[in-house]
Formats: sequence, structure tokens, C-alpha cells
Amino acid sequence: MQKVYALIQRVSQFNFPVLILGESGTGKELVARAIHTQSQRRSCPFVPVDCGALVPALIESELFGHMRGAFTGATDNKRGLLETAKGGTLFLDEIGELQLEMQVKLLRAIQEQEIRPVGATALIHTDVRIIAATNRDLEKAVRTGAFRQDLYFRLNIVEIKLSPLRTRREDIPQLVRLFLEKFADLQPSIHGISEEATQRLMAYDWPGNVRELENAIEHALALGSGPMIEVSDLPSSVQADPLDGISDEKQTLSLSGLERRAIYRALTQTNGDVIAAARILCMGKTTVYRKLKQYRANVNGGPSGQTSD
Repeated sequence: MQKVYALIQRVSQFNFPVLILGESGTGKELVARAIHTQSQRRSCPFVPVDCGALVPALIESELFGHMRGAFTGATDNKRGLLETAKGGTLFLDEIGELQLEMQVKLLRAIQEQEIRPVGATALIHTDVRIIAATNRDLEKAVRTGAFRQDLYFRLNIVEIKLSPLRTRREDIPQLVRLFLEKFADLQPSIHGISEEATQRLMAYDWPGNVRELENAIEHALALGSGPMIEVSDLPSSVQADPLDGISDEKQTLSLSGLERRAIYRALTQTNGDVIAAARILCMGKTTVYRKLKQYRANVNGGPSGQTSD
């Protein structure tokens, strides 16, 4: 993440487009806002747009604006988001969901720095920085024809990849402290988190990433009575012990069970650092990541609905 922070500082000093890649909840919009607030455009608007939430029939009007009478229901002139963000930054979230027809028009708007509102005859000059983000594999989308190659190259001047939280568990304690400070007014009687609760947070895979962790801490503060967040205060999905269902008897008989316990103990010792845990275990880090994914699937029932030993 330090490399990401350094990259944010560097690219914020320029005006070229940035493409942010990462799973949902990894903080793509936070990165885009950080780039904007550190740039020379910070005094102008930051306008976020969820491309996946826009109604297909109205996307062009939302981005470029329209003139009165351009279509049924257009009773007034409307400024598009590209014009609204003039001088600032337009953040196009989930750019991979944009239809091919709109991809062509967006590419032209970026290249020519001008737009034509729906129903208008004159062009409008734009001065806006484009930051795009997606949780999709755009390279694959380009190969399959679902995303235009020319727009991909235009947006991907600089690419910032955000790692999922499960691959950087060592960040969890620091993020917990950050969220405790953020939500301090919600429950003033709570001043920290217990070691056992921290271990449960470290063992969980966080499919919703940082956003899910933030929600979990807010949930715990809302339900907890203090002075520490305990396991019982956490959401039920996080409360489940990854080793639940493994009896001591089975531990002595099952090599896979012993391996599973050893992996979680190593993660606890290394504060969630998978690479350090892999060194302790004399295992490859890829193997550890694969087994953690398998354990989480088994706790949730897995494809077959059965748990492993």
C-alpha cells in the first residue's frame, strides 16, 4: 500500500487519465478522491459517477447534458456531468459496465475535450480530468470485444491496482484503529478491541474488503457496551472461528486438520502477514493463500454444503 500512496502523490501532479483496478470495497473512490485533493484541481468539483447504475437510455444525457425538447420529458436544458465537473475531476466508477456505443462517445469527448449535449448543434469545450475504476478484467473485456481497445489505452495512462484485504492482513489492525477513531462518537465507552476479536478479524477473508471491515467495526461499536470490542460484538459472519467444527480428537487423527491449525496459528503470530507465515511454515505463499480460500469456503458450507476436517 505504501507503493500505492507514493503513486497517488506522483500522478496527482499531472492531468492525464488514471485507471484504478480492484475488487469491490478496496477503496477505489477513496484513491480517486485522494488524487483529486492533492492535485491543482482540488478547488474545483470532484464528480463521482457510477456507470453501472446509470439507466442505459439516459447515460448520454447524464454525461453530456441535453437541450430542452431533445426528447420526451426534456422540459429544460440540463448540464451534463462532464460540464458539471469543469476544472475538476470526473470519477467514472465501474467503467467496464459502459455500453460500447457510449464508449465511442466518451473516447471522443476525452480526446477532443469537447462534448455535444443531446439535441444541441454547438459543441461545448470541457476541461476535466478523467479517473476511471472497475472491478472487471478490462484486458479480457477488450479481447472479447466487450470494451474498446482504444478507450482502454486512453484511460490506462497510469494504472493503480488495489490489493484485496485478504492478501494484506497485516493492515487490519491499523485499519481497525482508524475506524475506531472515525466512529469514536458512536460509542464513547469503547476504547479498543480485544486480542481474541482482533484474531477473528485477522482470520476472516473479507470478501467485501475494507468497506466490509469498516461496516464490521461500526456494527461492533453500535452493539458493544465497552470498554473493548469483543468477539460477540462482531457480525455473525466474522464471529465464526475458522477452526470451529474441528474436534481435538480429529485434530490428532487428521493431517489436514493439523495443517489448518498450524496455518492459523502462524497467521496469528505474524499479525496476518501471509508471507511471514509461509516462511514459518516452510510453505509457498501461493499455497497458503489457496488453503485460506479453501478454509473459508468450507466454513461457509462450500459448493457441496459440507465442511472439511
